[in-house]
Amino acid sequence: MAERALRGARLGTQSFEDERGVEMAPRQDVEYVLPDGKTFTITMADDAEIPAEWEDPRTGKIGRLVDGTEPEHKDVKAPRTHWDMLLERRSIPELEEILTERLELLRAGEIGPAHLHRPAKSKAKAKARKRTA
Repeated sequence: MAERALRGARLGTQSFEDERGVEMAPRQDVEYVLPDGKTFTITMADDAEIPAEWEDPRTGKIGRLVDGTEPEHKDVKAPRTHWDMLLERRSIPELEEILTERLELLRAGEIGPAHLHRPAKSKAKAKARKRTA
């Protein structure tokens, strides 16, 4: 077994290639400042579009580009809710009238889940037993 052991190299942890003849891509260091005044540096490609904000890898806080311009703030439109869309189609008095009609139908047993309107089997059996006794 010892004859088959590989010696002299750590498998998978070390590369035997060297960096001679390898030309690295041009890079630039971009500096960002956090709200508390601390700065951090991110290395980016020379031709990369530099964002105005970046998350600090150590703290997770958002930093702004040093000597950068303010990012454009877009007007955020409030999301439309189901209620907003309903009010576009119906008025409050119409909705109250529809609600009243539907509640009357539900209470009368004409609409809604069947299990709410049919007597349960156990209740029906209990009533039948009382009658015979």
